[in-house]
Parts: sequence; structure tokens; C-alpha cells
Amino acid sequence: MDINTIRQSAFAMPFHNPAYPRPPFRFCHREYFIISYETDMDALRAVVPAPLQPENALVHYEFIRMPDSSGFGDYTESGQVISVRDMEGRLANYTHSMYLDDEGPIAGGREIWGFPKKLAHPTLSVDGNDTLLGTLDYGTQRVATGTMGYKHRVLDIETERAKLADTPNYLLKVIPHVDGTARVCELVRFFLRDVTVRGAWSGPAALDLHPHALAPVAELPVKRVAGARHVIADLTLDIGEVAFDYLAPASAAKHVRESSLHAV
Repeated sequence: MDINTIRQSAFAMPFHNPAYPRPPFRFCHREYFIISYETDMDALRAVVPAPLQPENALVHYEFIRMPDSSGFGDYTESGQVISVRDMEGRLANYTHSMYLDDEGPIAGGREIWGFPKKLAHPTLSVDGNDTLLGTLDYGTQRVATGTMGYKHRVLDIETERAKLADTPNYLLKVIPHVDGTARVCELVRFFLRDVTVRGAWSGPAALDLHPHALAPVAELPVKRVAGARHVIADLTLDIGEVAFDYLAPASAAKHVRESSLHAV
């Protein structure tokens, strides 16, 4: 195998048999259970990377079933998304944590976009006929439990579609060098495309988070549940773009100047 072949064919690891295909990825009947809750602002400021800024004290805890995902198959995911303002002043989402049960999307999500994915065991199901139930286990330990009354109130389809399709999403992507330092350290922005919402509902909800050394979702503690929604949609996870390069001296200097102006 010559050098040009490697340059032209290199896409992902392992080179001869990548763990996932090339993006974009299409998701059909993707099922979201999202519990929005108020947490501690100091805890949020400690985890939201500049130049993003926390918009308020809200965290959106998500349980997501993905039964039909091109290239990835059938899997479940759980994690935390934070409401932020981006560099352009837009309301946006920052994904803080993600736990899932499928090697392909763990590798692909981390390597392509920088999703903060770890291996765990989340579930999303209907419990006792009338309760939407989401759980997250890390190893043998229960880390999160969310419940909502099943389809109590219908939500507006277009409003929920706009939330998915029009909101920019941000990730902190880090890939190490061979010496253990950061080779890539970027803020990545992506959008969801071709979104069709099949149904959306809300209901009374509760969320219980448990401390865990390797799945520290409880470090953003639940003060009050603000609301919950259950959404089923088809969508495409599009390729991303670099919104900020932490290792580029010009970007760092520009951010320092802008921060100084805002402080004045």
C-alpha cells in the first residue's frame, strides 16, 4: 500500500475496516424524551466552554431511542444539553455529556464531530402502560431515572420542528497527539437537517440523578423540573464546521480582544 493510496483512502480507524461509514447519517423514528430542569449557575459556568456563555440555569436531560439509524443501526442514548448563547448572539445548544450502548456511533460521534460519548446502558420505554420511562446505568449502577406522564398534552409540531432544525448545536472536540497533548481542540458547530416531526407531547415529569465518579451527571444537580417533552422525528445529522480553534493563536488573541471589549 503506497503513500498516495493511504492519503486518498484514509477516513477513520481502523484504516482497513472503519467502525462507521462516512456522514451524513439519517435517523428515522428517532424518539426524544427531554426533561428540562433548573440547576446551579456556578456549576454551569464551570463546564460551558468560552466563547459560549450559559443563557440561563436550564439543563435539558435527554433519553433518545434511535431504532433506525443509517450506518449505526439500533441504539439508545442519554445525556445533558445546556442552553447557551454563541459568538453571534444566537440561542444555541451545548452538548455536555452523552452515554450510549453502540460502538459505531461512539467512535464516529467522537472522531468526526467531537460528541462527548461514553459507553453505558440507557433505556427508553413505556412503563406500566401510562408512564414514559428513561434510565441510565453505568456498569451496574443506576445514574439517572426520568419519568413523564405518557402523551398527556399535544405540542405544536412546527414549534418542535423549529427547535430541532433551526438551533445551532455546539461540541468541544478534543483529539490527543501521540505525546498526550491536544492535537485538535475545537468548538464544533452542527445543525440537524431535513427534520420531520411525527408527533410531540408533554406531561408531568420527574428526574432523579445519582452521583457517579465516571458518569457525573449529578454534578449539574436538579433544583426544579421546568418541563418535559416527548418528540418523535425523522432527521439527518449533517457534517459539522469548526466554529473556534483553541490552538490557533490568531483565534485566541481575537477572543481575548473581544472579551476585553465586552468587559468594558
